[in-house]
Amino acid sequence: MNFWNNLARTILTHRVATLIFIAVITCLLALQFKNVQFSYTEANLLPEDNPVNVQYNQFLDIFGEEGNIVVLAVKDSTLFNNVSKFNNWLKLADDISNFKTEIEGVISFSNIKELKKNQEKKRFELQPLFSKKQFNQKEIDSIKLHIFSDLPFYDNLLFNKKTGTVQTIIYIDKEVVNTKVRSDFIKNTFNPLITKFNKDNNLQVRVSGMPYVRSMNAASVKSEMGMFVVLGLGVTGLIFFLFFRSFRATLITLSVVIVGVVWSFGTIGLFDYRISILTALIPPLIIVIGVPNAIFLIHKYQQEVHKHGNKAKSLQRVITKVGNATLMTNVTTAAGFATFIFTKSQILKEFGVIAAINILGIFILSICLIPILYSFMPLPKAKHLKHLEKKWADNIINGMMQIVRHKKPYVYLATFILAIVALIGADQIKVSGSLIEDMSKKTQFYKDIIFFEKEFGGILPLEILIDTKKEKGVMKLSTLKRIERMEEEILKIPELSKPISINNLVKYSKQAFYNGNADFYSLPTSQEQNFILSYAQNSGGNTNALDNMVDKKGQYARITTFMKDIGTERMEQILNRLQLIIDDHFPTERYTVSMTGKALVFVKGTNYLINNLTISLGLAILLISLFIGSLFKDYKMVLISLVPNLFPLLLTAGLMGYLGIPLKPSTILVFSIAFGISVDDTIHFLAKYRQELLASNGKIRKSVYKALKETGISMFYTSIVLFFGFLVFVISSFGGTKALGGLVSITLLFAMISNLIILPSLLLTFERNMAKKSKKNHK
Repeated sequence: MNFWNNLARTILTHRVATLIFIAVITCLLALQFKNVQFSYTEANLLPEDNPVNVQYNQFLDIFGEEGNIVVLAVKDSTLFNNVSKFNNWLKLADDISNFKTEIEGVISFSNIKELKKNQEKKRFELQPLFSKKQFNQKEIDSIKLHIFSDLPFYDNLLFNKKTGTVQTIIYIDKEVVNTKVRSDFIKNTFNPLITKFNKDNNLQVRVSGMPYVRSMNAASVKSEMGMFVVLGLGVTGLIFFLFFRSFRATLITLSVVIVGVVWSFGTIGLFDYRISILTALIPPLIIVIGVPNAIFLIHKYQQEVHKHGNKAKSLQRVITKVGNATLMTNVTTAAGFATFIFTKSQILKEFGVIAAINILGIFILSICLIPILYSFMPLPKAKHLKHLEKKWADNIINGMMQIVRHKKPYVYLATFILAIVALIGADQIKVSGSLIEDMSKKTQFYKDIIFFEKEFGGILPLEILIDTKKEKGVMKLSTLKRIERMEEEILKIPELSKPISINNLVKYSKQAFYNGNADFYSLPTSQEQNFILSYAQNSGGNTNALDNMVDKKGQYARITTFMKDIGTERMEQILNRLQLIIDDHFPTERYTVSMTGKALVFVKGTNYLINNLTISLGLAILLISLFIGSLFKDYKMVLISLVPNLFPLLLTAGLMGYLGIPLKPSTILVFSIAFGISVDDTIHFLAKYRQELLASNGKIRKSVYKALKETGISMFYTSIVLFFGFLVFVISSFGGTKALGGLVSITLLFAMISNLIILPSLLLTFERNMAKKSKKNHK
């Protein structure tokens, strides 16, 4: 207690110096805003040394960035029946290709090339199909017939033969694909260009591809973060005002959390972290956590003023009486987030570091600024203290006390039944991981993703890397036939697109050898191989499409397929099926074959994340148990305090199972966040209970009732603020953020009821054993 007395004296005596110190820190952190940048790629949930990451990085070293494709598509019969529309479609591709800084290349009808046999030079040459850029209707009809009938190489690449949909493939420069340059280009140049084209030609161009999806997603994260900061301030400020009926108290509270938000952005910039879907939650999270701090401190100040009317004494007691409990609650909440630091996932580490630092920061701001700001102001007026005597609040607390006094057996029975029901529901939870699952279903770019899944098989690249273990091993006919059998099996899986590999080019080469006859679009026989390969070898750089399919030494080949947005369970089934096919067709003594790609990395990352978050939740429970154990030095008290905090988590897990909400990177955070925050009420209650226990010389029953009466209303206030504070997230366009907000809100509501009813009931039930323990401690 001496520490808190000294701290209170220091803060209030040196209040101007303290304000100046906080102002300097705030200004320094505000200067770090220039370093705050948004993440322009998907979060890699796996550690760098994970085998899945190692394989993916090996693939990137050989073939470069695989997620740099943006695709445009039009499904409209008038495209080929309207001269102006068709010519403008060709011009659009040429216009896009002119942006040399951002665009590496464009493949479209405007620059489509045909593989021709030069018999004189005995080599293949890629020749432009068109010699001009403007065509009449007769020429367009001829072009359509030729492309759709005679060029199977481009089927599912530039067109869908069955539906007539046409596509343009844009390669974003690999140097800028994961940078702000790409994002700015998509937003300021590319999107306006497409919008103008749609308007001028009365067409709907569908746009997708991972760079485009990332850009649109990042824009949504950016806009929502600002929205949630404003909404968080507005909603929590309004509820605070409704409870306290004081503009002064509300403004003080909002001032504290606004400074806390500045600190949160500043620390993100200071650590040079990128704002991701997780770190974007921290500023509004600080608001939601900071307001309850203010509620406990201001409520205590007003209680003291109401008792004796001495401002200096009231402010002193705010720090000495509530400071320790507030510190404990913030430390436990910070500890809950800090456990993410011990995972090997970089994005979770960053989230844990920034969240933990800023939760402790908001405590420092609360314990310093609130008493200091009140010290400069006159005492609260009588009307501002009326809420302390509200009958409805007293009725709620009295109702809780009656239940605790007389209905404990019913409390335990209801708890047991709900726990069984929740366990049954929790058993039904499924795991899900997808790059696009949490995106807003209402946005046009999400609808376009579904369009491309239907027309071209998906946008999420899945790569199969084949190492033949020797130079030029790829071009052996035996290897090509193995690749062919692999592709035939891929075609049987409806969730995967038609694969692209060296075989497409080899088949096209055979077709070209037979003067473009589409009937010969197939792998060469052993007799044909020597003739065709002799032409291919003489072609030199004329067939640079080979570079994207085979490495320069001819040792590595890739099979690229695109995956639909499917759940983790189905994707694991597909991966297992593909692995069986690989094992069957590629003997390990001659080949090393691995599967990789963004889609696979993300799914494996989801499973890794869930395992790590389970560990971090267990670690959080252990740390918080140690905090409570150090407060009471009694393991039974630890168990008693854990029950009302683990029970709400079980109820939420059951609710997720019954509602079909899967475990995924966003929803798994619910348990760590909710546990770290809900235990705050437990600590406030137990801290007050301990004070009363010491004051009453170990009278447990009296101490429980007094603690419930003293802290119950503050616990109710803070829980309501937290409920609505997190509930604002349900308006998010991201499914994960929406689920996170709704589930945390419900969990904290469960936790409030649990801490106001189950916790005191358990204390009273075990009062005899604790009384004995208490007497021993007093001796």
